[in-house]
Amino acid sequence: MDPSSTTAGIDQGTWPNVIGEARTVADALPDLLVDASHVASSIISGWHGRRRAGPGESFWQFRPFNMGEPAKRIDWRRSARDDNLYVREREWEAAHTVWLWADLSSSMIFQSRLAGVSKRDRAIVLILALADLLAETGERIGLPGLTRPFSDRRAAERLADALTHLSTPVALPDTIAVKRFADVVLISDFLDPIEDIAAWIARLAGTGARGHLVQVLDPIEETFPFDGRVEFTDPEMGIRLTAGRAENWREDYKNKLEAHRAEIRDMARRAGWTYVLHHTDRPASEPLLVLHSALSGALDVMQRGGV
Repeated sequence: MDPSSTTAGIDQGTWPNVIGEARTVADALPDLLVDASHVASSIISGWHGRRRAGPGESFWQFRPFNMGEPAKRIDWRRSARDDNLYVREREWEAAHTVWLWADLSSSMIFQSRLAGVSKRDRAIVLILALADLLAETGERIGLPGLTRPFSDRRAAERLADALTHLSTPVALPDTIAVKRFADVVLISDFLDPIEDIAAWIARLAGTGARGHLVQVLDPIEETFPFDGRVEFTDPEMGIRLTAGRAENWREDYKNKLEAHRAEIRDMARRAGWTYVLHHTDRPASEPLLVLHSALSGALDVMQRGGV
């Protein structure tokens, strides 16, 4: 059974009506932007970015002039303020793009009584918070198929605005614009058919880009705590399935979910990518710290001139 099909009579109070009138992404984004800002602020002091002196256009800082340097480097206006000589340093700049994507398909709307947020809202908070962190280091950020890569301190707001124009939610984003050495962060429940996921990973790996997969699941999708007669609804197709004794399905369900997850994890490992499992009853900062570490490592390699 597809784990995305898990909703039940005991959860009708928390299961959104995805077939009828539901809260739109645009309605949720203002609050999610605030949440993302709080998450990013909580860990931003630990973000070791690429800000350093080097060739570029952006002013970084003044530093004392060192004897032996060419006199043309002296910033005479700043030096005139006191008895010391100063050099105006520019910030080191290198072209690097990080593509971000949150799966906003119907299965991501799921939220059980065990979690404070839906999978969709958690995915959006993660990409917006990551955009905030990446903006601090001057990286180019984009939504594949929606925006061109850009560098902007207000990156999270620009991504949020772009998401409001997303007409049809897509679980696996287009990879046409992705170039070699770029990083692609995909946050999804990855409950699509494994063949579709494998084909997408193969396409992206073929571009030479690095992938970072965050699988977001509601805790009830892991534990399957259903007993007795339960009706399950597939949020993607609207199909309903009734179990007479749901507890008899528990072991097979868990085994199938673990096998599905293991395949995704193994595909990511073979491609040299990052894979993170995250549950919506856990803090958003946890997967964000893992992504920070993975992206920082990739960017360090770029700085050293590696692949």
